Amino acid sequence: MATAPAPAPSPEDPTIGRLVADASRDISTLISKEIQLAKSELKVSARFGALGIALFAAAGFIAVLAIIMLSVAIAYFIHWNGSGLSLHWAFLIVFGAYVLLAGLLAFVGVKKIKRVSPPTRAIEQGREIPRALQGHA
Repeated sequence: MATAPAPAPSPEDPTIGRLVADASRDISTLISKEIQLAKSELKVSARFGALGIALFAAAGFIAVLAIIMLSVAIAYFIHWNGSGLSLHWAFLIVFGAYVLLAGLLAFVGVKKIKRVSPPTRAIEQGREIPRALQGHA
């Protein structure tokens, strides 16, 4: 039984080499376009993020000024136009209240930090990765 010879490829038919070259060129173009898109999105996000940080910093600065003014107002309230404590004692009381508040916050913060533990489950999963890659279950 004789088989018919395969028809010769026409010059317009793409070869495997040309298909591979086209595919790699298209993939390269796609990746570079995706990187450009990500860069442009990050620039916009970074701009908004920087503006947000600047606004938070300004709000924090104004809050610090407000706390200073509140502290002075509390001290003068304790002084009460001379009928209360002396002005220097009033400011010392406000200072002591802030020191106590700072101490309390530091104490609570230290207790919270001591409760932080390493991510044991994630570490165990990480130790299993080499075994899984070697084919061990």
